Amino acid sequence: MFFSKYLIYVALSLNCLGLLQAQDNKNERKILAQSNQHIYNGNTAVKEDFTEAEMAYREALSVKPDNSTGAYNLGSSYYSSELYDEAIFRLIDASENTSSKLEKHKAFHNLGNALMKQNKCKEAVEVYKNALRNNPEDEETRYNFALAKECAKEKGGGKDENKQDENKEEEDENKEEGNKKEEKEKEKEKEKEEENKKDPSKNKKEDKKPNEKKEKQKPQAGKMSPQQIKNLLEAMNNEERKVQEKMNAAKTKGVKIKTEKDW
Repeated sequence: MFFSKYLIYVALSLNCLGLLQAQDNKNERKILAQSNQHIYNGNTAVKEDFTEAEMAYREALSVKPDNSTGAYNLGSSYYSSELYDEAIFRLIDASENTSSKLEKHKAFHNLGNALMKQNKCKEAVEVYKNALRNNPEDEETRYNFALAKECAKEKGGGKDENKQDENKEEEDENKEEGNKKEEKEKEKEKEKEEENKKDPSKNKKEDKKPNEKKEKQKPQAGKMSPQQIKNLLEAMNNEERKVQEKMNAAKTKGVKIKTEKDW
């Protein structure tokens, strides 16, 4: 009786949890929809009225603070209005609140541009690096990265510091290449393991063949080969036959002969 009541209690609890989770998901979707509606309003107003667009983007973030699209659009509108400090703050938020590589690339690219506008070349170099890690094929980012490096050299604190930065960049590149090689080697090993699992007999056959050849080519020390034993037995048989013939001949003549061992 107690056990059946316990099962009923567990079932009701799980049902309640499921309902609460469904309700949370519904509320989350509702919040996201409201936030995106404010972003849409901001996008519509941004070309005509910056103040109205800014208010719409801020409302989007007040409804859902981790909406990366709202932060990115607000940061980009600040950049267009030459409000670089505000742009940097919002673009950092956008890069942190998204898992999309494409969105990260865009946020870091614009963040690098904002830093360059403030002559923060060294910081811009690192930001462009992050942009290229998320999209290595973007030529515009690569061009801006090269400009930022030149700017950092001109404004840098001497040759030694520039050399250290270059060495660090080389180390980072070498690390990335090393990681790629390791990943390729691991993939090859996995492929071999999968092939061995599918056809384990293939490996065994391949392992046996070289050993068999070695055994045929090199007989073990102190042991005779099958051919040598065969030759020796044939020689012994021939010798024994000769002796037997001599003994038979002696018997017919009545003379005894003495046999000798020839080994």
